[in-house]
Amino acid sequence: MALAERYSAVKQRIEKACQAAGRSPDEVRLLAVSKTFPIEPIRDLLAAGQTDFGENYVQEAEGKVPLLPEARWHLIGPLQSNKAARAVQLFPVIHSLDRLSLAERLDRLALEAGRVVEAFVQVRLGEEDSKSGIAPADLVAELEHWNAARSWRGLRLVGLMTLPPPQTSRPFFAQLRELRDRLQDLQLPIFQEYQLSMGMSDDFEAAIAEGTNWIRIGRALFGSR
Repeated sequence: MALAERYSAVKQRIEKACQAAGRSPDEVRLLAVSKTFPIEPIRDLLAAGQTDFGENYVQEAEGKVPLLPEARWHLIGPLQSNKAARAVQLFPVIHSLDRLSLAERLDRLALEAGRVVEAFVQVRLGEEDSKSGIAPADLVAELEHWNAARSWRGLRLVGLMTLPPPQTSRPFFAQLRELRDRLQDLQLPIFQEYQLSMGMSDDFEAAIAEGTNWIRIGRALFGSR
């Protein structure tokens, strides 16, 4: 299947899932996961109307972002503190914020660069030690601590992100939605929005049913790596 056909098929799946969930397709944003793919198919998707692209590694993105500055680039992989300064220059949105020290560094660097970076807090659901994120039991207290830690001006928290275990993802999507609702009730000033970033090629329909705002799609768009 050609790239244009896969793109059309994904958009149709989104519309169908939104219809089944009683939601408007405008509530769900598609993030095309372009990591490891060359610039040509990314350029083709951008020309077809796709605006948001996700990369896992700062070093790989350094070779892509300058070639397509009109795209909106998101960092979806773990971020090391020593790459934070470059990440601030490349990515207006980071989906993998998982610790206060990194949040403080991003806030300072963004201010110095005259930018505002949006970030999703990554939550580790499913007790997978190989994945980063704040434990759900600690999330509310941890973010209350973040909120009190400083006056945040360069970093805007806009929601929660998770990478649940495969094959059993829907209960974890529901859990992240419930955590988001608890935070929304608290109205912590550190949060500007309360979006959800969850769902990939095999399970994004379930994520839409549970209220996600961003789905991160790689294989269903670009094919197998």
